[in-house]
Amino acid sequence: MTFPLRSPLPVRRSLPVLLSVLGALSLSACGGGGSSKALDLTILHINDHHSHLDAETTTLSLKDAAGTSRAVTVELGGFARVTAAIEALSAGKPNVLKLHAGDAITGDLYFTQSEGKADADMMNTVCFDAMSIGNHEFDSANAGLVKFIDFLHAGSCKTPVLSANVRPAAGSPLAGRMSAYRIVEKDGEQIGIVGLTVKGKTQFASRPDASTEFLDEATAAQATIDELKLRGINKIILLSHLGYDADKAIAPKLTGVDVIVGGDSHTLLGPSSMTAYGLTPSGAYPTQATDKAGKKVCITQAWQYSYAVGALDVKFDVNGDVLSCNGKPQVLLGDTYKVGSATATDTDAAAYRSQLNAAGVFRITTPSPAAVAVLSPYKAAKDALGTQVAGRSTDNLCLRRVPGSKRDTSRSSLGDVCNQDATVVAQGGDIQQLVAEAFLEQGQRFGGADISLQNAGGVRIDIASGDITVGKVYTLLPFKNTLYRLVLTGTQVKSAIEDGVDSVINGTGTGAYPYTGGLRFKVDMNQAKGSRVSALEVRDSTGTWKALDPATSYKLITNNFTADGGDKYDTLKTIPANLREDTFLDYADSFLQYVRTKSTLAKPSVANRSTQQYIETP
Repeated sequence: MTFPLRSPLPVRRSLPVLLSVLGALSLSACGGGGSSKALDLTILHINDHHSHLDAETTTLSLKDAAGTSRAVTVELGGFARVTAAIEALSAGKPNVLKLHAGDAITGDLYFTQSEGKADADMMNTVCFDAMSIGNHEFDSANAGLVKFIDFLHAGSCKTPVLSANVRPAAGSPLAGRMSAYRIVEKDGEQIGIVGLTVKGKTQFASRPDASTEFLDEATAAQATIDELKLRGINKIILLSHLGYDADKAIAPKLTGVDVIVGGDSHTLLGPSSMTAYGLTPSGAYPTQATDKAGKKVCITQAWQYSYAVGALDVKFDVNGDVLSCNGKPQVLLGDTYKVGSATATDTDAAAYRSQLNAAGVFRITTPSPAAVAVLSPYKAAKDALGTQVAGRSTDNLCLRRVPGSKRDTSRSSLGDVCNQDATVVAQGGDIQQLVAEAFLEQGQRFGGADISLQNAGGVRIDIASGDITVGKVYTLLPFKNTLYRLVLTGTQVKSAIEDGVDSVINGTGTGAYPYTGGLRFKVDMNQAKGSRVSALEVRDSTGTWKALDPATSYKLITNNFTADGGDKYDTLKTIPANLREDTFLDYADSFLQYVRTKSTLAKPSVANRSTQQYIETP
């Protein structure tokens, strides 16, 4: 059974009026609340699939039939496996919730081609009970989110799209298509599901309409929880798109939340035993915390890109409090194994299969035939373009937003081969650095450029060694951005880099971290803003590095998002119109031309990496 959805709560409403209204609601909608009983609930969830609808590959450490450790390549994820896994995990369980914690769209050619329709159609093969609004749902402004919701609601599922802290302007089409929460009933017990959207990142790292208001996350969450409590509902799930660390931080600020199903940080949670297979989780699944009243809160997240389904079992007592929560991630794998280019023998395949099944965190899954059929026409259109080979990489080009061993340790879909790469840990992502170099070269060809800047979060995937296809390039850089040329003094260049570093700590998060072409520097995160970045050097046309001159003017190439102040690059936003130019060069195509020109890519040299030294906070 479902109950009416509620629009985002106007938290500035006076408390006496709010209480009288909510009291009436609790009596009329719930008959005064009634008695409660114990409940066993299963929550199946995903997050941040980012239009990654196809299966990919990963390399796991497994032992062959002779007991020798091998690097084994196996298929990973794919949305048709998500559908199949959720169907299987739901079987025989009467009380199941299926939840999506946001960032369904942008990140692959599927979104570029269909503007979210492929994602919506695939999500409807699962029929989620609710979805929270992620920051990337606003990448094409409010109108883009409305279009996606319309796609999602075109079928019979009509999954509610939730956020308690997003307030569209009065009369906005978005206002009629989203809600603060929904109420579902399982075994006669009502459960409140509250959506929550990361505030700062969405405002500064996406493109919501200026008229859209974003409320403080904790304040909006508590006000909505209080409303649900007054309606007699004592089992409350926060469907959060805030990130794992923020979820852990918000739990003790709230009273009455039982479970936080999270997204945004692409966090792999699970037992430490996963490390033996080449996947290092960032915390336990579930992570247990306590709310402001000292009651148990269970926090989960399910990695990224249709790679995994979270499976959480929660026991509620008669008061609606959590007695226990247990579960594991279900990393979705195929059943074909390769070592190098050689397909495993049947004997070795059986050994690999046995280890994966015994681990308890991997699920060998046959894709849902119905979901495969839904995806088929979209895949045909994508494949026609995406299969063209543009170049090759001799190395794994690793994705990592921020250097160091603290802030972005499980970003790479290639696992520990990248996440624990010494150079990547010390200096940051390979692929972000190459994107910055590509933009610099493109800018130099079209009007001139001295340096380039790319925000870390705008680069979306690793590039594994091997062929680099057109499709992979557009998955790497999926947004509809162009390159801008700005003229800055050396002082302003330093200020802009300081902006990006500060935003990692005090702004939009790890996605703001700066990667530059033709510019290198040192970073100390222990210093105050303005003093974190030092030893800035510019590479001249002969390849010689020279100190950045505060008074000299430099031509900087960046994407239009950061040029407009996205990710809190406030210095760039202030550059006047006569010193900024839209080159109208598509940023993904610019990298594509770089790949085609170079033909072969490799890891960037240590000397040419933007971050020469990185000192993390304790």
